[in-house]
Amino acid sequence: MKLVITEFMNEASVATLTGRLDTRYDPTLVDNRPALLAAIAGIDALIVRNRTRVDQALLDAAPRLRVVGRLGVGLDNIDMKACAARQVAVIPATGANAAAVAEYVIASALILTRKAYFHSAPTAAGAWPRAALSGGHEIAGKTLGLIGFGSIGRLTARLAMALGMTTIAHDPALAADAAVWRESGVAPRSFNDVLRESDVISLHVPLIAQTRNLIDAAALSAMKPGAALINTSRGGIVDEAALAQALQSGHLGGAAIDVFATEPLPAGSPLAAAPNLLLTPHIAGVTVESNQRVGELIARRVLEWLEAH
Repeated sequence: MKLVITEFMNEASVATLTGRLDTRYDPTLVDNRPALLAAIAGIDALIVRNRTRVDQALLDAAPRLRVVGRLGVGLDNIDMKACAARQVAVIPATGANAAAVAEYVIASALILTRKAYFHSAPTAAGAWPRAALSGGHEIAGKTLGLIGFGSIGRLTARLAMALGMTTIAHDPALAADAAVWRESGVAPRSFNDVLRESDVISLHVPLIAQTRNLIDAAALSAMKPGAALINTSRGGIVDEAALAQALQSGHLGGAAIDVFATEPLPAGSPLAAAPNLLLTPHIAGVTVESNQRVGELIARRVLEWLEAH
C-alpha cells in the first residue's frame, strides 16, 4: 500500500510508516500543487497538516485514496462532504496538541496582562522604562472568557483556574445544564456576556459559516476596555482590520493572533502596524512534544485503519 505525506511530520513517525507502507515523505509538495496531484495518483493513504487542500480535484487525482490523516485537529482545509461521498475516511489528531495550545493561550494572557514584555529593545538601549512599565496587572482575579468549550478550551480553563482566574465560557453546542459545567467549575454564559465580562477572551471554535467574522467590529467594541483577545483557532473568525482598529484606538489592551484569514500573513496587513500585538505563524499547537504525540497518533491510527479495511 502506498502513502504520501505532504507536510512536516516528526522523523520517528515517518520511520514507523516507512517500515510498514510504501511511503513518500515530501514536505515540499504542499507548495507545488501540480507535483502533489501527480504524486498521489496511486496512493491508498495521505497525511497532511493544515495547508494541503484536500478538495475534489485532489480526490479526483487519487482514485485509490481511502484514508486521510490530519496532523492536527482543524478540518477546514479538507472537503469533508467530498470525502464522505468518496468514502474516504478522515482521521484528525484529536487531543494530541491540546496541551501546547492551552499553554500558548495562558502564556499569551500573562504577557498581555502584564504589558512589560514588549520593551526589551529600549531596556537594552539604556532607556530604562521602569515607571512606564509599572502599570501591568496580575492575572489572578481576572476573568478568562472562552468562546468554545471543547477539549482545548477545557484544558485552558483548568490552567487558568490554577492561576486564580475566574473562567466563563460560551458554547452553543452545550446545554446550560450539561454536566461539564459543574465538573469543570466553569460558568456558562451567552456570547454577549462573555464579551462584556472577560478581561481576556480566547477563541476555540472551528471556522464555519456561523463563526466567520464572529469577532467583528461590533463584538470588539462590546469587549471590556483594555481587554485582550487571543485567537489560536482559525483565521477568518476575527475581522483583522477591525482588530487592528480596536488596538490602534486603545479600546483593546492587546491581542495574540496565531491564525490568519490568509496564511502566510500578506505584506501590508492592517495588523502589521497595530500596537500591543503578538503575531505567530500558526504554531500554537506545535511544540517538540506535540509534534511527537500528533505524529505517533496519526501514524498508528492510519495503519490501524488500513489494516481494518
